[in-house]
Amino acid sequence: MASVATAIEIHASPEAIFDVLHDYGRRLEWDPFLSEACLLDGALAAGLGVTSRCTARPGFGGLAMETVYVAFDRPRVAAVKMTRGPALLSLFAASIRQDPVDAEATRVTYRFKLSTRPAWLRGVIQPVAEAVFRREVRARLVALKAHCERTP
Repeated sequence: MASVATAIEIHASPEAIFDVLHDYGRRLEWDPFLSEACLLDGALAAGLGVTSRCTARPGFGGLAMETVYVAFDRPRVAAVKMTRGPALLSLFAASIRQDPVDAEATRVTYRFKLSTRPAWLRGVIQPVAEAVFRREVRARLVALKAHCERTP
């Protein structure tokens, strides 16, 4: 199971992008995939060991996934792994990395790995799930770019 990566260049600093990405109070302002995004267990801010729940918009079945941050290194990278999710997924993990291109731009790379179930159908379901996730990640990065570039 290989990881899948999608990247985009955004005219904003790595710090600004990182902060927008992990501000769950403002997540729905820019993320077109979600209808809900919240931190769990009383957490006030994202960070290492913090859990969150994100629920897809109704057109995606309203599927929910809970994740825990396994890396949180502002402004470079954050990574999560699924702790609870839709029945279709046995594994999901993702990272989002911000690398400065120059003084005015940052390359944002979202990398994910998933595994579908049941195992006996994985050969059919896995490629479809990866293609759908790749398309949605791309749309989310485009929306993030638009948000970051219009927000001072």
